[in-house]
Amino acid sequence: MKINNFGPSGVNPYKRQMDKLNQVERAAGKKADKVEISEAAKELQQVSQFEKERQAKVNALKMQIENGTYKPNPKEIAKSIVNFYFNK
Repeated sequence: MKINNFGPSGVNPYKRQMDKLNQVERAAGKKADKVEISEAAKELQQVSQFEKERQAKVNALKMQIENGTYKPNPKEIAKSIVNFYFNK
C-alpha cells in the first residue's frame, strides 16, 4: 500500500476545501447597504417658492408680535381647532 501526501501538506484536504467554500459563502452573504433618494424627495429638499412665501409670512408675524400689533381672531382659531379634531 502506498501513502501519498504524507506530511503537513496533505493533513486535511477536506478541511481546506470546506474553508474555501465557507469564505466564498461569507463573501457572497455580505451585502452593502445602499440608500437611494427618489426624485420627489430631492425636489422636496430644495427650497421652493412656497417655502419662501411661508418664511416671509412668518417674518411678518414675528415683526407684528414684537411691535405689539398682532391681533389674533379668536373665532378663526376656535373654528380651526374644531375642524382639526372633528373634520378629519
